[in-house]
Amino acid sequence: MKIALKLALLCSLAANIQGSPGNPSTGLPSSSIPLKIQANRVLSNLREKSSDLEKYVYLRTIAESNEDLYFATLISNVAEVMPIVYTPTVGQACQKFSQIYTSPLTPSRSNGLFVNLSDLGSVSSVLDSYPSKDVKCIVVTDGERILGLGDQGANGMGIPIGKLALYCACAGIDPKNVLPIVVDVGTNNEGNLKDEHYIGLRRKRERGEKYDLLIEELVESVKEKYGESCLIQFEDFGNSNAFRVLEKYQNTACCFNDDIQGTASVVLAGIIASKGITGMDLKDHRFLFLGAGEAGVGIANLIAYAISDETGCSIDEARKQIHLVDSKGLVCEARAKSGEKLAHHKLPYTHPASTDLPTTSLLDCVNSLNPTALIGVSAIPNTFTQEVVEQMANNHANPLIFALSNPTSKAECTAEQAYNWSGGRCVFASGSPFAKVELSKDVIQTTFGTKNAPYRHKSNVRVPGQGNNAYVFPGIGLGIIASGATRVSDKDMLIAARTLAKEVKSTDLSSGSVYPPLSQIRDVSLKIATKVAENAYEEGTATVERPKNLQSYIQSTMYDPEKK
Repeated sequence: MKIALKLALLCSLAANIQGSPGNPSTGLPSSSIPLKIQANRVLSNLREKSSDLEKYVYLRTIAESNEDLYFATLISNVAEVMPIVYTPTVGQACQKFSQIYTSPLTPSRSNGLFVNLSDLGSVSSVLDSYPSKDVKCIVVTDGERILGLGDQGANGMGIPIGKLALYCACAGIDPKNVLPIVVDVGTNNEGNLKDEHYIGLRRKRERGEKYDLLIEELVESVKEKYGESCLIQFEDFGNSNAFRVLEKYQNTACCFNDDIQGTASVVLAGIIASKGITGMDLKDHRFLFLGAGEAGVGIANLIAYAISDETGCSIDEARKQIHLVDSKGLVCEARAKSGEKLAHHKLPYTHPASTDLPTTSLLDCVNSLNPTALIGVSAIPNTFTQEVVEQMANNHANPLIFALSNPTSKAECTAEQAYNWSGGRCVFASGSPFAKVELSKDVIQTTFGTKNAPYRHKSNVRVPGQGNNAYVFPGIGLGIIASGATRVSDKDMLIAARTLAKEVKSTDLSSGSVYPPLSQIRDVSLKIATKVAENAYEEGTATVERPKNLQSYIQSTMYDPEKK
């Protein structure tokens, strides 16, 4: 008996000395380092890197070797690491993706899944090669319009990988449930076609029937293999395909387009929240867009829907408050009647315009239309000139200047320019992050905030708001997955915008930001997810039995690498 007891004590002592990772049978180090400490080590190493692209590559190696550590680092340092994982650094990463790619023998979550034209007729088999079988969320791109960088072909894989990293980090969707996909149909990027390292099809981009058949087979294969409630996010498709692909599948599959709908939701949230500074309701604004592609028309459509929902007016009536400027000038009725073939998504905004109304100069449009909000989605830098911003500030106490194009190099103006040119009075937001701006006191013209707004700011420091889609799409996805919804509706986007706007506090507004700190993004995502799930139950699209406490249930499903 004494011998048995001694043996038990010795075994127990040996186990305590060894620690779980230091078991001699594994050949690993003896010390067991908590995941949080490991994440701090990763962050310390990250800060030693000399460029953002080098940081991106380093984080990819972590993701490939230790997924939980990668997400622990991102979750605990989201404000610092998100710009490396996604915009603006992901733009550089896509341009260099073929050089970064490690050529694994099998697809993985960190490297994605490529579906190309030769897979037509066997897409289901390609999906079978992916290691995860319980896929609930897919981000897919055809690589034609990567951020503001244009056609990157197969190199666009950086976008689905980055987006899904944010789904996992910002909303707690389990990494084993996500799948990044590039539909490789060729590229018109001559640099890629001539690059010996290029990993994609070396041919011009497919524009015909084969393209449509491949997208259709992918959508149907996803539904068959993963179920009707598997979420498909279309990302960075070219304008010629983005709208029609969304229109074709939004009523038959659980899908949305983040460039059209997700961007719209986060921008609408910023506009709603700006009332705390401007004192203006949504219905009282006049909007002028520079850019009439996916993002511009998507934002315009959701604004019109929101105005209609709030006031009871028709959507056509609400659209009268919105004007678009494209590469040829003001989108107006005269252009449509002249025989110009306008894209169908622009037609609802071809408002009547007097014959003497200037149609080419943005400054003239600002003078003639007197917008309260100027929204840039053109991917053309320096188009919000000093004259344009100064005129906006002359016309209104606190004009909205949203320079949303990504990456930072494509922004219509910088935060510093917008604040300086408006005397520190504009409400600024961007698509990619800008540092806070300290204005010289001789620049500040008047108190920030109108007499009708509850929040005023007399400091010379401005904190630019970042209209990052990551504020909304992870929460929308979490709500869809948790409820088992089979469709994503326009109302989901409106709900997400209103929920996000409510999370903007007086401390945010008083510094000039119309978005909450990124450090709160998981809490924001949970609240959006709860509201989106509630809507799924109300609309009858949910397939999961409704729990008694919906928010608690959703929170219990959220992935946290430190609690595994």
